[in-house]
Order: sequence, then structure tokens, then C-alpha cells
Amino acid sequence: MNASDLTEDQHDCLQELINVAMGQASDQLARYLDTFVYLRVPSIEQVRSEHLFDSLNHDLKATAIVSQGFFGYEGIRGEALLMYQPLDSNRLADLLGYEADELSFDEQIIDLSSILTTTFLNVFARQIDNQMSYSAPRLLSTNLSKVNEHLQQQSFNWDYALKVKISYQVTDYSFNCDMVLLIPEEAITNIKTVIDRILADF
Repeated sequence: MNASDLTEDQHDCLQELINVAMGQASDQLARYLDTFVYLRVPSIEQVRSEHLFDSLNHDLKATAIVSQGFFGYEGIRGEALLMYQPLDSNRLADLLGYEADELSFDEQIIDLSSILTTTFLNVFARQIDNQMSYSAPRLLSTNLSKVNEHLQQQSFNWDYALKVKISYQVTDYSFNCDMVLLIPEEAITNIKTVIDRILADF
């Protein structure tokens, strides 16, 4: 077993933290958009760097990808990727209440991505007595090699990564997007320490 592997209890605790954050984030998003947001059960898996990009390739059926780094106390950090499906791009203005020509597509997609990323991660951080800061969101090419290059430029150890995938569906607009959180090996170890502290309180 790798030192950064999660035990069953740690995995279950992390899953519950994600479920709570996801639920509160979707509720806030639903209130913001005045519509219902459907959530699928999130997936959590640990992948090696050489398999990470194969895994992403399976997910990258998107016309737009926005990346945003996040940084918390106790060495908790990572990268969030927001992936939007091809049929959704013309629904962004309606979702955000903009006029069709008020903002460019790039500005709209970055705006929505920042809302989704920071809402979820702020709720997650509060549960573990942490606080997140964020890099500026960046619109990426949908080419896998370009996404790979972007991630490799980050100051992370990507030998292993914890991959968390969350899917949002806004039913009134037939709108779908996936949030993929990538947490590097060193940060997994730090998250385990926080989770163990939470488990010890039960």
C-alpha cells in the first residue's frame, strides 16, 4: 500500500465531507439560478500520474475546460477542472442572467466556473476548519496534451493524485458540467492527517 492510500474509514469520511459540500454548493447554485440542480454520486479514486491523463481523456468530452488552483492551510492544495459539454455553451447566458451579447463566451464560462469551484471548496474547507485561497481561473484548450502540459507546470508532485469527480445537471436548461478535483500526493497525506483528527473526535 502506498503511504498516501486512504483507509476505508478515511475514504468514507472524505466521501461524507464531499457529499455535504456538494449538497450545500448545489443548493446555493440552485438558489442563484432559481432552478433545480441534480447531482450524481461523486467518485473518488487515487491514480498514478501516468494513468491520470488516460483517466482525464475519458472525461474530456467537452468544448470548454476551466482550471483553477486552490490552496488551504496544512498543505491542502490542488487543481479544479470544470468541464462543459458541447451542447451547453449556448445556455450559459440564460443560466447567468446575461443578455446574449453582454459577455463573451470565455467570460461567461470563467464566471460560472469560479462560482462552482469556490462555493464547493469553501464549504468543504469550513468542515475541516480550513480556509481556501484561489488562483485566477484559466480557460484551457480541450486538447488533452495541453491540459497535461498545464498540470505539469504546477508546483505539485503528480506521482500520485487523488481524483474527485462531481457532476452537476441543471434540469431546466438541460445543462451539464463536471468538476474534477486533482489533489497531489503530498496534499493527500495532509488531508489524511486532517481526516484522522476528525475521526478521532467521533
